[in-house]
Order: sequence, then structure tokens, then C-alpha cells
Amino acid sequence: MVCSPIECVHLQKTKPTILLLLLPRGFFFFSETIPSLIVFYFSLCLLFSISQTPNLTDPSSPKPSSSVAPLRGDAESSSPASSDPPPLAMISSRDPDALFSGGGISFLAGNLPVKFSYGYSSLKGKRATMEDFFETRISDVDGQMVAFFGVFDGHGGARTAEYLKNNLFKNLVTHDEFISDTKKAIVEGFKQTDEEYLIEERGQPKNAGSTASTALLVGNKLIVANVGDSRVVASRNGSAVPLSNDHKPDRSDERQRIEDAGGFIIWAGTWRVGGILAVSRAFGDKQLKPYVIAEPEIQEEDIGTLDFIVIASDGLWNVLSNKDAVAIARDISDAETASRKLVQEAYARGSCDNITCIVVRFEVS
Repeated sequence: MVCSPIECVHLQKTKPTILLLLLPRGFFFFSETIPSLIVFYFSLCLLFSISQTPNLTDPSSPKPSSSVAPLRGDAESSSPASSDPPPLAMISSRDPDALFSGGGISFLAGNLPVKFSYGYSSLKGKRATMEDFFETRISDVDGQMVAFFGVFDGHGGARTAEYLKNNLFKNLVTHDEFISDTKKAIVEGFKQTDEEYLIEERGQPKNAGSTASTALLVGNKLIVANVGDSRVVASRNGSAVPLSNDHKPDRSDERQRIEDAGGFIIWAGTWRVGGILAVSRAFGDKQLKPYVIAEPEIQEEDIGTLDFIVIASDGLWNVLSNKDAVAIARDISDAETASRKLVQEAYARGSCDNITCIVVRFEVS
């Protein structure tokens, strides 16, 4: 028999033995003429093709796990909230509460016989929404290999952190003096990004902001730039070395800066700028300008002296000390595994925030 389109679709779930039972009846029906045999032949081909087509929406089909991203050797990897949409078959299997992780291959760094690899992990945790974003990039800038790693912890929503993930690196590397005067380019690039974001924010009824902890690998130099209370910590000969200082309103120099600008801090469960914000530097937060600024503090290191670095949002640092983080990651050679372990440990210790972590390991040949 010749099936209608609807019947043909239904037959894709029909067992092969049932199809065989239908053959004799169809054969005698079509064997009266040669054209009928031709039609019968092509009908069989169609039915066979349909029966071999995988059913992407069949709930009984096995669903691939997408909580762990594969290792990536390309020049860019992104946070889960901003990555390309997954194939149709994977949409329903993605658990938004699952730990998302991945990593990148090693590259030669500068003139030293040093390679590096990186891994990242991110978890919504006990918060109702995910406001952390991160970015990892490896690019060629004017013939120089540049690697960028950043963790962005949003507050008042995720849009500021997402904006930083999409725009900060671009604004840094397009600065005219990025290679010749990288620190100057970072300061001006951070300022430019904040100003451009505030212009986009003018139509938004609600204020939002984000911290930013970044590490740039340019040649043999590691340049860390920090705004807010996300943090970068290094391991040097197995010991924890802070590469950034948290920007908290009760830090004496930050308090003085805020008061000199005409602002104030008060205690409201914790020290807050204007009684609102618990960090003294951030991108966005237009209602608290000029007291809350996006000017980074910068520290430079020679990568040949470092074992690895950990960049993480305060969801990790609220429950792990610098020493704890280095001790946990120290004996784990794979950067992605180390980042996953740190996130899982922070969650197990009771972190109530989003948790995002990047680990970058350096290996001297």
C-alpha cells in the first residue's frame, strides 16, 4: 500500500518485522504493471529511509549530558548564559542548576619555555538566578599572543556582567597602546567600557553593576586587573600569593576616596556605599557614581615564577581562604578538574552565592 505522509511518519516507529508482513500485499497490488513496480520500489526506499532516521524528540531516546563542556582548543570559550544555542536534542537535557565546566589546551607563552593550560567551572548554586559570567580568550594582537581570563560577578541582575563578557576584552586589545603600554591600555579600556555601558543603561529602570577580576597574559608577563571583590590568587612554590585586593567600602583608602568624592558608607548588615552597595568599585551602578568607580588596581608578575593562578567570584572566596584554594588545587594537574573541585568544595562548605572559577596552570619545559 502507499501510505499518506502522516502514515509514513507513523511507520518510523513500526518494527521491521511488521514492515516485512506488509510487503506481500503491496507486491501483488503493484505487480500488475511495470510502473506499479517502480512506484513500489521507491515506496520501499522511502519507508526504509524513514525507519532509519533518528527521532530527536522521542522521549525514550538517550539524552546526552551537557553539564560538562568539552575541552576546547579554539581561541574563545564562553559562559553558559552566553554560549551558542545547543542543538534541539540537547535543549531539554540541559540542567540549569548543573555545574558547567571546560578548559583549553596549552600554548607557548612568550620567550620562556613555559606552556599554560586553563579550566573553568561555574555553578548557579543556591541563588535563584545566575549573575556570574566569565570569559577566556586567546588571540593574536599585532603579532603577539595574548591570553585573557576574566570573571564577572553581577549584582542587580546579570546584564552588566554579560556586557563585560562581550565587550571588555575587545576594548582592551583595540587600544592603540595595548602592546607598548598594556597597563595604560587596561586603565583606559576599563573606563571606556564603563562609560559605554552607562550610556546603554539610560533606558533601564533598575540599576545593575558587576565586579571584574581579569588576568592578561602578554608575552612573559601576567597582568592582573581587579575591580570589586572577585579575586585573583597565585601559587608560588606551593604558597598562596594574592594578586588582587578586594574593594570593600571599609578599606581605609577606599573609604577616604569615597568621602573625598562626597559620598558616605554606613553599616547595613555589612559596610555599604550609600547604604546600598557592599563593594566600593564596580562597573555600572549609575546611581552611585562617582563614588563607585571602575578604575582597576593592577599587579604584574613574571609567569616563570608561578605554578598557577585562581580567578574566582566571591561565591568561592566567601568560604575559602587564599591558602585553602591553593592547597586544594595544588596537587591537581588538570586545570579543569582543579576548577571543578574548587567550585564543588565552596558549595559543600555552604556558599550561598553563584560560584565561578578559572584556574590557569603554568608549566616550565
